[in-house]
Amino acid sequence: MESLILFLKGIIVGIGGISPGLSGSVLLVILGLYHKVIDSLANLFKNFKKNILFFLPIGIGMLIGVVLFSRLINFTLEKFELQTRLAFLGLIIGTIPMFYKETKKEGKLKPLHYILLLIAFIIGSYIFTFNNTFFKPVTTLNFFKAFLLGFVGMSATIVPGIDGAATLSALGLYEQWLILTSLSSFSFNIYIPAAIGMLTSIFILSRIISFMIKKYYTATFAVLFGFFLSITPTILKTTNGGFISIKNNTGSYVGILLLIIGLIASYFFGKTKKEEKIN
Repeated sequence: MESLILFLKGIIVGIGGISPGLSGSVLLVILGLYHKVIDSLANLFKNFKKNILFFLPIGIGMLIGVVLFSRLINFTLEKFELQTRLAFLGLIIGTIPMFYKETKKEGKLKPLHYILLLIAFIIGSYIFTFNNTFFKPVTTLNFFKAFLLGFVGMSATIVPGIDGAATLSALGLYEQWLILTSLSSFSFNIYIPAAIGMLTSIFILSRIISFMIKKYYTATFAVLFGFFLSITPTILKTTNGGFISIKNNTGSYVGILLLIIGLIASYFFGKTKKEEKIN
């Protein structure tokens, strides 16, 4: 029964990993699984059987959630891009109070923490939101870009608050991520380096984040929160790099309504967050 529950939660996390506006890591926090997952991955070989039995149903659920939902997202972005992006923007905004609360979990933020948050926000805004010369939409993948695709895509589940879809959008890789995860165009030349990127992200980032959270919890979350806020506007960026136009038409009214619904839904979902103890 416990494995089934973990499997179902894994599907929810997988959906968060593929959806602009949601984050697999944030959903793990809300579901009360984040620290357990990170510890199991960071210390996988210390108690291999126990850790793999815990993570396996979550991992399988995540995989199913990603593959099934990516096809739906691909369709809605193609047919209803404005409404889809506004809905996901609402989902992001709704998680901000929960993420800020998580940042203060180990104590109030000090001036240094706010400075770190501001620096992360400024750097993230410059690179991802306001500078279109850094990253152009990618139409073809070589080995390095496929590796980066897998690494960044998986990082959304490892690094709390990092929206993988938003980050990939900022890097011009989100459309390629949808193609990869929907299994619509299979190629070993793409999937092998992407898989290597995912595994590298799991084994390296899980150890780094586990260490940083245990040693410098508030400072780490302050930096991540700053990046989280800076990446948020990229949800409204189109595949051409510019921001989507909200015109005075029926589609924009529907999109704004979906934004409000998404905001309310993610806010109240965040209110159900289960508390975890940090070892």
